[in-house]
Amino acid sequence: MALSLLLAGAAFAQGIIDVHSHIITPEYVSALEREGRLMDEGFPLPGYDVQTHLKWMDEAGIATSVLTLAAPQPTSADVVRKANEAAAQIKKSHPGRFLFCAALPLPDVDAAIREATYTLDTLDADGIKLATNEGGQYLGAPELDTLFAVLHERKAVVILHPHRPEPVNREVMAQTPLAMQEYLSETTRAVANMISRNVLARYRDVKVVVPHCGAYLPLAVPRMKSLTPAMQANKLVGDIDWEANLGALYYDLAGAHSPEVIRMMLTITTPEHLLYGSDYPYVAPEVLTQSLQRMKHYLTTEPDLAPLRERILYKNAHQIFTSSYPVPDSNPITHENMLVRIAEIEVYPQHLKEYLEFANEVDRLSVEREPGVICLFPMQSAEDSTQIRILEIYASEEAYQSHLQTRHFQTYKQGTLHMVKSLKLPAMKPLDPETMKMIFTKQR
Repeated sequence: MALSLLLAGAAFAQGIIDVHSHIITPEYVSALEREGRLMDEGFPLPGYDVQTHLKWMDEAGIATSVLTLAAPQPTSADVVRKANEAAAQIKKSHPGRFLFCAALPLPDVDAAIREATYTLDTLDADGIKLATNEGGQYLGAPELDTLFAVLHERKAVVILHPHRPEPVNREVMAQTPLAMQEYLSETTRAVANMISRNVLARYRDVKVVVPHCGAYLPLAVPRMKSLTPAMQANKLVGDIDWEANLGALYYDLAGAHSPEVIRMMLTITTPEHLLYGSDYPYVAPEVLTQSLQRMKHYLTTEPDLAPLRERILYKNAHQIFTSSYPVPDSNPITHENMLVRIAEIEVYPQHLKEYLEFANEVDRLSVEREPGVICLFPMQSAEDSTQIRILEIYASEEAYQSHLQTRHFQTYKQGTLHMVKSLKLPAMKPLDPETMKMIFTKQR
């Protein structure tokens, strides 16, 4: 049993991060029904419940899913708020398994700024979801600059998603459903708008995730570049900072991924900007699992793509979501609520090697994935290798209690029960709190 738990823990350590999944709440569906907009996107909304989502994640090896609100978006700011609160509760109830990017009640820019501030500061949102357009207000529009200034200040991750174009030609939409073609045009249109106005260059601390394998951007970007001089000569566009604009874009591989598609995307971006995405629950779980297995296969067998496997499946996503929210200088780490101690552990000699593997794994995962875990630093006595000491620092008692509920800690706890001869957890307090604060400030 210990070996199987160890293997499970190792698998979770390299678990996939899915940056493209959707939350669909009953209140959201009811609001759309009241507005007569259930079929705005041309196809019915799928059902969603978190337990079914978790079941598929466990079966597919997905460690963490990033939730965003589906399309279309309700007109009510209250409904948007409730959807964000529901996503925040899912994240809180399943530590380490979910992140979420909050929806905003656009086209009301002032309300959107208020919601962005509230969700990032109070609901602990991991980013923002923006539609390609809301009621005909397309990304790149000048009136959205104030919103992007706020997102730039917060170093926010923004996940884009196509919505129905406005105005819409319903006859064309009936002939070719949105998801088959127009969604790709919508995404390309919105990103092109932002590039042509240097939105991403001017607000360069915003990281933008483009869905569905970059839509038509691998074809559109070279064309835009080639036509820019002619457009500038006719005073239709100004200078475009291509490097800064393209450098802000990341791309999820939801949809029709393939080795050929990835190679084409690498003509406009770098390997560090490619991310796994599923589009759950819009595709049947068994189809998503098959698609993921196919991706894993070619990311293992294609010589030029094999070095990108870990980057695409989890490392790139981990990097953008953990680097986007540094502790603000105006709110430095303080000692008042910290839980600090040195765990004193003695391990049975015959289990020492296996225990150390468990301990190193859980400590690394905890520090990487849990903002409230400031330090878990294991040490081994030079005189007696069975004596283990772990310096533990948590931001608060709440952060510690949340840590105890995580999957990686539970795997460690259950897998090492029979290995530990003795355990002491003496609480500690700093003798010089002012110096302690300086230490954490210095580490930033």
